Amino acid sequence: MCLPFLEPADMAEPGTDEPSSRTGSPDGEGRVSGERLLLHQRLAVRELIDTELSYLHMLRLCASDIRSSLQQLPQGDLDVLFSNIDDVIEVNSRFLHDLQETASRKEEQVHLIGNLFLECHEELERVYKVYCASYDQALLLLDTYRREPELQREIQSIIEAVVNPGLLVLMIMGLFLELSRTRITRPASTSKYTKVEQLTLRERLARLNTHTLSKKTTRLSQLLKQEAGLVPRTEDKEFDDLEERFHWVSLCVTEMKNNVAVYLDNLEAFLCFRPQEYDLDIPGGPVVQYCSLMRDLQLQAFPHFKQRLKGLVWQPLCSLAKALAGPQNLIKKRLDKLLDFERVEEKLLEVGSVTYEEQEARHTYQALNSLLVAELPQLNQLAMRWLGQILCTFVGLQRELAQQVLQRAEGSLAQLPHYHLSELAFRKLVEDALGQTGHQLRSFQENFEKVLPPPTVQPLLPGAERQVQALLSRYGPEKLYQVTSGVSGAGTLDLTLPRGQIVALLQNKDTRGNSSRWLVDTGGHRGYVPAGKLELYRVTPRQEEVKEQEWPHKDSRHLTPQPTPAPVPSVPVVTQAVAVYPFVARSSHEVSLQAGQLVTVLEAQDKKGNPEWSLVEVNEQRGYVPSSFLARAASPAPWGWGLPS
Repeated sequence: MCLPFLEPADMAEPGTDEPSSRTGSPDGEGRVSGERLLLHQRLAVRELIDTELSYLHMLRLCASDIRSSLQQLPQGDLDVLFSNIDDVIEVNSRFLHDLQETASRKEEQVHLIGNLFLECHEELERVYKVYCASYDQALLLLDTYRREPELQREIQSIIEAVVNPGLLVLMIMGLFLELSRTRITRPASTSKYTKVEQLTLRERLARLNTHTLSKKTTRLSQLLKQEAGLVPRTEDKEFDDLEERFHWVSLCVTEMKNNVAVYLDNLEAFLCFRPQEYDLDIPGGPVVQYCSLMRDLQLQAFPHFKQRLKGLVWQPLCSLAKALAGPQNLIKKRLDKLLDFERVEEKLLEVGSVTYEEQEARHTYQALNSLLVAELPQLNQLAMRWLGQILCTFVGLQRELAQQVLQRAEGSLAQLPHYHLSELAFRKLVEDALGQTGHQLRSFQENFEKVLPPPTVQPLLPGAERQVQALLSRYGPEKLYQVTSGVSGAGTLDLTLPRGQIVALLQNKDTRGNSSRWLVDTGGHRGYVPAGKLELYRVTPRQEEVKEQEWPHKDSRHLTPQPTPAPVPSVPVVTQAVAVYPFVARSSHEVSLQAGQLVTVLEAQDKKGNPEWSLVEVNEQRGYVPSSFLARAASPAPWGWGLPS
């Protein structure tokens, strides 16, 4: 509470003659100013006492008449709505009595009232702290009553019989809640920091203004000076220990919430798997009993367990995590306010005085720090008890599910053919059955692999033959892999490769040990590609032969083979090839091709000895086509083409 600050015109009452401000002498002017000040003080004290009387009357009306007439409401609702109103009435009654006693000492009344506030502030803080804790919950309860017209009419009829007609109970109680809240100095000074808002970037930018930028810049400057060691940092061992404990509790809640979320997902996947609904083509016997048991569990036991798990474990966990968000935000705000406090303390030591806003910043930090030091121990203890209860509930639900499954399975187990076997004999029976089944599975796998078609190999890209030979010479055939589908690199070290590209494996994991990303060499670049998009490339015999002819030394470390001039044969070597890609002739010296068309290669280079063009004959027409568009069909040719087998 604080004394109201009113303008002189606002404090003048009807019928009060305002002394004239125009006097003929300085003494008269000073006397008028003094009289005006005394008048303002008397009016302010009178308004303060009248306000206390009205407020106390409203409290007693709610506590005696209204609360006693609402006994049809649950006791828990009454405790939330009226909270510790009896304690508030007792404290405010003593405060009003002491306030009224100051009226007999006119000269010292203002000084006495100031001392009275200082003496009573701890007791007022104690009772209103309890009230503020249930304030938001009480407002939600009133809003619930407003959404139930029948209950609202019933409460209204009861209150109208006690209070003046037309005075609605919800309005009275809402007024009581708001009046009590506004009695506290700056009620939003701490509660506003506990709000957790999800704001977009546009909304955050809209809230920026000159004052906000100045405040954040000053805090950043203070933080940088501390990091540089130019100014000392305020140490608070008590708060640091409480904050560390709170973060540890928050981490436990977050981890358990994540684990329960994964557990629910796995449970959902398990419930979707229903083998009993498939026809196993095994008539009678244990299969029928198993299907009946699983059907019973899928329809009753498991869904009931899932429902209870969500209501008794998941929802309380979410509520606990939400409850910790406000204190977490308050702890972050305390750090900002601490920077403001340290800056003001430095100025106070240097100058000896601070402005009203700076003094308010000091008080804000002190209030936040005192609140956190007082409340964090209880919050940590309560959160741990809450978390422990959730864990116990989770374990209890698991135990109940196991008991239900065993009870439902007892009837089916008694009808199984091996029910009367001892545990040792049953274990031996299972091991023998598994061994026999494993042998059958291996035999089936061997027979299956004999009839499997050979895996398909992607055709080489145009112009890739020389690159494949270089990789083959450097790394050997066991290191060569082919890209099965296009790869689009997202990271800095990721490669972008087309389908059919040949690469050499350097390492089957990345630097973090992730085996799903392989380090490869394309012959020009090195980088990572997904392991799932690579398959071992089977080198053709012709490629092996060319490798041995061109690069016979196994210890060669050349990235690319040393080119040797290809002699122009005096007699064309005729061979058969297949057009891998279509080609459209662009001049009379070239000939068009269609993919898959059989052609006769007359010369494996042009007239200048360039092996990139080949002279072919197709459909009784001769012309040049790109050599990379052709693949060897039958016998090998000197320039080394070969189809993958």
